[in-house]
Amino acid sequence: MRIASGWKRWVGGLAAAGLLGACSTVPVFGNPESSAAVQVPHHFFSVDWWTPLVNPTLLEYAPREFAQPAYDAKNERVITLTRDGFARSVGPGGEVAWQFKAGNRFYAGATVDEGIAYVPGTDGLLYALDARTGEVKWKYAAGEALATAPVLTRDFVLVASQSDTLFAVRRASGELAWLYRRDPPTGFTIHRSSTPTVRGDVAWVGFSDGTLVSLDLTDGSVRWERSLAPPGAAAGQFLDVDTAPALDEAGRVYAASYAGGLYALQAETGDVVWNSVAQGITSVMVHGDVVVATGDDRLDAYLGETGKLLWSQTLQERAGFEPVLVKGMLLVPAQRSLLFVDPRTGRSRLAWNPGDGISAPPRVVGARMYVLSNNGYLYAVRLDGRSG
Repeated sequence: MRIASGWKRWVGGLAAAGLLGACSTVPVFGNPESSAAVQVPHHFFSVDWWTPLVNPTLLEYAPREFAQPAYDAKNERVITLTRDGFARSVGPGGEVAWQFKAGNRFYAGATVDEGIAYVPGTDGLLYALDARTGEVKWKYAAGEALATAPVLTRDFVLVASQSDTLFAVRRASGELAWLYRRDPPTGFTIHRSSTPTVRGDVAWVGFSDGTLVSLDLTDGSVRWERSLAPPGAAAGQFLDVDTAPALDEAGRVYAASYAGGLYALQAETGDVVWNSVAQGITSVMVHGDVVVATGDDRLDAYLGETGKLLWSQTLQERAGFEPVLVKGMLLVPAQRSLLFVDPRTGRSRLAWNPGDGISAPPRVVGARMYVLSNNGYLYAVRLDGRSG
């Protein structure tokens, strides 16, 4: 069933108390399939349409959708990758224009550019699909489950695997240009991977052995590498650097080891500027001179120059998903709901559960937001700004 244009009813799905340690009065709005209606929070957002994409399987427990929707500007569609192994192109109103079976569930979303959708498959293949038709233009057999959204440079598609390999594939042909691999540590690691960050001819990327590496994009050679693991750390202590490194305009790069905390380093040399020992950080973003870090049950903001903690919010669940800053709000996926957080104070103003929670960051295009819920529904949401 697809419901289009003008959803007029909001429904309560979760008790607000306990979602945030310091904000027991945060209103929570549930998914449109259940419970009783409550007042529409027009001052935050409204839903234009939604459509179910994934058929639930028998006895499926705690479904998760990890792939951020991508926007195909040329065709005005949304590209979704879902846990049933399908890539889909969804048009206005929720109509599916095409779908493509790419093996297993996805760990990360597609990237769309110049009419091509680059799809990272856990079947070990990187696909280049015609974004209008879904036709395969080329595919590269990496042989390892791909776990990050493809990052595009002028010549290459960069994508990392669950096995600590970064592949540079030629955009024009799908041929391998170079790869960089590190040996995963023994013991347990986190089931995530660092998305490379690119500026000019340089890439920065983290690995599960706790190392942040700067690479020359022309040939994949190492410019520098820096261990972010705590001193004396042993294998099996979750040393992973799974954050996508974040760059600021002052020449600093920010990344975090799960066990070693958040680091600010000189992007050119790898020299450490400061380190916060807060553990469990799995994503980092920069806005101006502020660094926002999310992770296991925490959301923090730091001053980029010194590392001074500006505010910290405790989330009583394992968040760990990348925030998005839009319309004066931080949007934080936190498994059970999407939190609308005031970036000045860290206080949450609203929590929305679009159905079994949300694990993938929303895709924001202008004043429109596309949200993929954990139950496999895609929502088109109109953002109306910050209240108060």
